[in-house]
Amino acid sequence: MSKFGQDLVESAREALAIAEGRAEAARTIAVPDVDVSAIRKRLGLSQSAFAAKFGFSVSAVRDWEQHRKVPEPATRAFLKVIEKEPEAVERALSAA
Repeated sequence: MSKFGQDLVESAREALAIAEGRAEAARTIAVPDVDVSAIRKRLGLSQSAFAAKFGFSVSAVRDWEQHRKVPEPATRAFLKVIEKEPEAVERALSAA
């Protein structure tokens, strides 16, 4: 078996052990909380404009800002990228 094949089999075994609770993931990333209102206001956008620009529903933005709901980890990560690099996000989304 090739080196790649051996690595692939080992990765599958490791994934199974993690899924079965026999091992811990080697690395996890904790996504911090985000202040959606502050991000949106810094960009000078209304809730509806922010939602439209970045692909969120207006109700989700409203719920996050009023702390009725917390964005999922992947959404928090996306919001952090919007916070740090809004122009890059705009470029990426406009190229789609």
